[in-house]
Amino acid sequence: MKAIRVHQFGGPEVLKPEEIPTPQPAANQALARIHAIGVNPVDTYIRSGQYAGMIPSLPYTPGRDAAGVVEKVGADVRFTKAGERVYVSDTSAGAYAEFCLCGIDDIHPLPDKISFAQGAALSTPYATAYRALIQRAKAVPGETVLVHGASGGVGTAATQIARAAGLTVFGTAGTHPGKKLALENGAHHVFDHHAPNCLEQALALTDGRGFDVIIEMLANVNLAKDLTVLAKRGRVVVVGNRGKIEINPRDVMQRDAQILGMTLPNASIEELRSIFAAIGEGLESGTFRPIVGRELPLSDAALAHKAVLEPGAYGKIILIP
Repeated sequence: MKAIRVHQFGGPEVLKPEEIPTPQPAANQALARIHAIGVNPVDTYIRSGQYAGMIPSLPYTPGRDAAGVVEKVGADVRFTKAGERVYVSDTSAGAYAEFCLCGIDDIHPLPDKISFAQGAALSTPYATAYRALIQRAKAVPGETVLVHGASGGVGTAATQIARAAGLTVFGTAGTHPGKKLALENGAHHVFDHHAPNCLEQALALTDGRGFDVIIEMLANVNLAKDLTVLAKRGRVVVVGNRGKIEINPRDVMQRDAQILGMTLPNASIEELRSIFAAIGEGLESGTFRPIVGRELPLSDAALAHKAVLEPGAYGKIILIP
């Protein structure tokens, strides 16, 4: 099968197309023929060899998000069968390929009304957003939430989840199409994050009260300012970060605020089951509508890794085998 392989850690140029054997499912595994692959920023961090706790043995095939059709199943698999449409939340040997091997807990039904490209945009973005907003911040109806980067993969998911949960949703985006997308996804108010007074404009619409929850995608740039626009007992959930930042602890103290870290691999099995049950319900009801911003051939994996880190995010970048 065709696959993207990494033989040494480094920049996007280390992503190389190769022919490798198609894996075969063992007990409690399924083999899926991949129709679409989701590209996540974390894929680039792992590829660089600098993502603590997630350094794979070389060579490896990147990726964990995909969608396709079950090709065959191993022994003791009862909840899926060959021919079923599925999306994948993790793999045993990587997702940037024509086939992927998955454990039975990592393969989920994909409704007919959701395209394969949309299915590949589901797992990491929606699971991250749900865990950040519902499981970590414990947001409740009636609260206000500020979603930074509301036009990106996690941002669009967080906006849809927050709106469905009865929150008043504020979003930021860096382009006119991005702001339009955030509004279409359910944000009540959207602001240009390039504007120097962006957060002051948003704060004014809360009558100066501040935000109960902030979903932070780039903490090394925004965290210090986030702490000044929180409501009392507000929570910032750090979803993304690319460096260090200095903060004033008094901004936390004065508000009895919390800074909550989050990474999806820390979720327990029970939390993951709850997350994917919620995603399944959201897909069936039409509440969750994954946004695909760009589709590229699998051979352009290096280009996708550059694009996923560029500003001006709009939906999800998808690779097509």
